[in-house]
Amino acid sequence: MSSSAEIVPDSQHRGLVAALPQPLRDYALLARFDRPIGWWLLFWPGAWGVLLAGGMQRWDLIGWLLLGSIVMRGAGCVYNDLVDADLDRKVARTASRPVASGRVSRRAAWAWLLLLCLVGLVVLLQLRWPAQAVALASLAPVAAYPFMKRITWWPQAWLGLVFSWAALVGWVELTTAHPGVLALLYAGSVAWVIGYDTIYALQDVEDDALVGIRSSARALGTRVRGGVAGFYAAAVGLWAAAFWLLRPDWLALVALLPVALHLAWQVVTLDPADGSNPLARFRANRFAGLLMALACWVVGNA
Repeated sequence: MSSSAEIVPDSQHRGLVAALPQPLRDYALLARFDRPIGWWLLFWPGAWGVLLAGGMQRWDLIGWLLLGSIVMRGAGCVYNDLVDADLDRKVARTASRPVASGRVSRRAAWAWLLLLCLVGLVVLLQLRWPAQAVALASLAPVAAYPFMKRITWWPQAWLGLVFSWAALVGWVELTTAHPGVLALLYAGSVAWVIGYDTIYALQDVEDDALVGIRSSARALGTRVRGGVAGFYAAAVGLWAAAFWLLRPDWLALVALLPVALHLAWQVVTLDPADGSNPLARFRANRFAGLLMALACWVVGNA
């Protein structure tokens, strides 16, 4: 059987994951430990919430949010693979996934999911009760996400709600003040997620069309670059409004310039016809998240 690395183009398990014995490797692949980009994208909005709320000294909280992002992203991937096993078998990029290929049984996958959630529970217990309540409220949209590609052309919008949730948790852990700032930060993150996940979905457009999976990339068609540009522009605009509401100073908006330029670079250099280009632009959002975190640190530290 071909390895996942040969079939799944975004697999990066050439390091520690590749060194694991095959059975353990399958569980690591099931939780996407071979692809850290996912947990970085889940983590960054949480860091933004902490830093913009003035939590520059709360590195313990940022560390817990990173651990929570790693395990809960892993748990979400396991759950997604359990729900999507039949669809995954029909798509070349996902056919070799451990559950779809049969290398990991459904019962074993559920046990692995439970273990990851238990680690997530440890992280949850580190938070104050308001932040715990916010975090627990994410379970319903997370559980619904795998079904969105069956009922809407815009599952990326639902993913935006889910992958931006950490911003709410990080902010509420520190303060309940300035709800308008938080709402704008969260909305901007949702737009950002729709943009980068549309880029990611370009890899599967042809296979998705064959098996009937819906996506924003398919919905936008030849207008995908303009669509991504629009979502990225909305993200920057909403973040600018959040910064201005918190600190009405033009210097606060200058802090957004690096991330705005980076997102513009993604759009300008995006080539939907090049198989490797969308994946590279998608992965570049780890750096975009860092630039946004630095902007939040500047504004929140004022």
